[in-house]
Amino acid sequence: MTALSRTWGRLTLPGKIVFTLIPLLAVLTAGLIAFIIVLGGPIWDLILANLWFIRFLVAATIILVITIPIAFLNIYLEMKVIALMNLRVGPDRVGPWGSLLSVVHGLKVLIKEDFTPTGADSIVFTWAPVVTYGAAVMTLLVIPFAPGMAGQDFNIGLLYFFAVGGMGVVGLLMGGWSSFNKYSLLGGLRSAAQIISYEIPLTLSVVGLLILAGTMSLNQIVMQQSGWFTDWYVFRQPLGFVIFFIAATAEANRTPFDLTEADSEIVAGFATEYSGMRFGFFFFAEYVNVFIMSALTVVLFLGGWNAPFDIDALVNVLNGVVGAVIPSFHIATPFSIALDPGSLGIPLLFVIGLAPLIGTLVLAAPFYLVRSSMRWWVALIIGFVLFNVVAGGLTFAWAYVSFDWVAGLVWFMAKTFAFVFLFVWMRGTLPRVRIDQLMGFAWKWLLPAALLNLFVTAAAVVIVGS
Repeated sequence: MTALSRTWGRLTLPGKIVFTLIPLLAVLTAGLIAFIIVLGGPIWDLILANLWFIRFLVAATIILVITIPIAFLNIYLEMKVIALMNLRVGPDRVGPWGSLLSVVHGLKVLIKEDFTPTGADSIVFTWAPVVTYGAAVMTLLVIPFAPGMAGQDFNIGLLYFFAVGGMGVVGLLMGGWSSFNKYSLLGGLRSAAQIISYEIPLTLSVVGLLILAGTMSLNQIVMQQSGWFTDWYVFRQPLGFVIFFIAATAEANRTPFDLTEADSEIVAGFATEYSGMRFGFFFFAEYVNVFIMSALTVVLFLGGWNAPFDIDALVNVLNGVVGAVIPSFHIATPFSIALDPGSLGIPLLFVIGLAPLIGTLVLAAPFYLVRSSMRWWVALIIGFVLFNVVAGGLTFAWAYVSFDWVAGLVWFMAKTFAFVFLFVWMRGTLPRVRIDQLMGFAWKWLLPAALLNLFVTAAAVVIVGS
């Protein structure tokens, strides 16, 4: 018996099917490539005619891929930050400083048994987490991460965000109703009541901002906040900002508004009967929503990708003040001295080839000379690591001053994860409210405050305009 036949005998039926399909897929792929080569002209014309749709699909695929590491990072930050708040170490075993523990948790959920309870509506039960996670992913399409880094720049981007984001509650309600469990149904109904109640003040809180901005394009809203931090809408709409953040916390089902999964009241809420990856989809969606709500808050109220200061203006002021005393004094702004590596030509090859060697030797020499007991190869490893740290820092600094999108992405991520930290901080410190307090706060306090903010903003615009 050959090795191939022994391997074939050990395969399960699904394994045999996959093993048989591999050569068939290879043949079909080769045929598709030949078809594209022969009919390249018509296919290219078809692609150009539907370029907007293809761009939409590509952007949606990229967004779907990046949501996975975003969820893992948020889970790790939550475990680590809450542990530090409780004077514990937190994750410290898997990966550097336990950074891969959230990935291991994801793999654990992936390999767990996935079953459908007796009496459940299997189709609705299966599609519920897909709807919830899909709604979270699709809202990221209109978030501008940096100049030119938005999946789609819709003129009605904010309206699209609220419309698609509201679909997430449909998935929660589907999961609660289809589980054939009273706790799941209560959790689904709670989520529907909570999100619908807080969707109203959430939407009204940004209407005043839209009156000032005159557009629903998120890109345009960010560009209107360029310059100094005083141009950010948080200083023009402080009440709207507070209302928006509170309502966004409730929309994301985060503490103190996590009544949909209150374990002391309704076990795990809508997810009580879920297991395996379907359970994971629900909570991946929750952590992605935390990032999304933080990102939208940054885009609307905190300048998006814009830095809190105008560095060109700062340098010009410095040149003017010092130049009055020392006429020859002048500092060029970083964006005017950005280096183009291609302009170095042939010397660039020598820099790339010799810099790692020379840098490693220079940084390793002090360790080897100062500590006589250190082996030479240990010193070289230390020098190589230090060189990579220095080279990475210099490369990042060059990219920051050379490309607008790098600088914008740095500021956007810094602001967004500051809000993610705030969400985690609230979870570690605030108690969960009762369901009557939750609903009463939305209708008795947030809604009147949002209407007041809208009326004051409209009156101010009319008075100033007249």
